[in-house]
Amino acid sequence: MCNIMCEKGEFRIMATNLDLDDRLILKAQSLGGHRTKRETVMRALLEYVQSLEQKKILDLFGRVEFDESYNHKKQRSRT
Repeated sequence: MCNIMCEKGEFRIMATNLDLDDRLILKAQSLGGHRTKRETVMRALLEYVQSLEQKKILDLFGRVEFDESYNHKKQRSRT
């Protein structure tokens, strides 16, 4: 997973030492079917970030104004 993202330039690898609950990491690794602890942590961080980004979008619900007369199909017309 990281190799794919790193090739796209989305993430930069940073060596980090963390004191994590090993039982929790192993459980997440087992449930997620991840081969390594690193892959498990990377996946968890990715999902956490995605969740926060989705929450930001949901927080906009009802705040975005739109033009009810806008015709989105008009943009598709072929000339």
